[in-house]
Amino acid sequence: MHIELLVEDRSGAKLLATLLPALIGPLGEPHTWRVHEYRGIGHVPRELSVQADPAKRALLNQLPRLLAGYGRTPGIDAVVVVLDSDRRDCKAFLAELKDVVAKCHAAPNTLFRLAIEEIEAWYLGDRRALLTAYPRAKLNVLNGYTQDSVCGTWEVVADAVYPGGAAAMIDAGWPLPGQVKHEWAESIGPHMDVEHSSSPSFRKFRDGLRRLVA
Repeated sequence: MHIELLVEDRSGAKLLATLLPALIGPLGEPHTWRVHEYRGIGHVPRELSVQADPAKRALLNQLPRLLAGYGRTPGIDAVVVVLDSDRRDCKAFLAELKDVVAKCHAAPNTLFRLAIEEIEAWYLGDRRALLTAYPRAKLNVLNGYTQDSVCGTWEVVADAVYPGGAAAMIDAGWPLPGQVKHEWAESIGPHMDVEHSSSPSFRKFRDGLRRLVA
């Protein structure tokens, strides 16, 4: 099976690329995939029939166009879209996403998965991996986190592992937050145990992906 994976940013793409062999086997044995990163999540266009501006690289802005294209492309067996839920109502958000598929002519087999609240929750769901990458992480910060809660998740990771915490990253401004999040993916991702995670949203992603390729 060949899968196209769409994710809203560079750090998420790095994490998925790192974890996929552990999730569904080495590339080409037997599954193949490509991971595509976008510049933010964006919004689903109100008029799905209107051609999206290719210059706008936010994932949801491009989603109707992308699904239509994949549906017409031989050799693409499935599309997996991974998004942060942020502070959205997950049920309503998934319904909106599935509506895009329903209105797409010849839509591909599409799986949506949400990281609750942000993909950094998946790092916090594997404390061993996080502490292997950052042995001086602040345990009091980690102990104060409730898994997959809506609490400012990336800020929790920053407060635990980054000098000066989230406040220092925010004060520095862009592009530092994006660079540091990519470093987390590079540092924590290789140590993650995909079979043992306390993150329900990660387990839903893992199990959904495996059912897709079964």
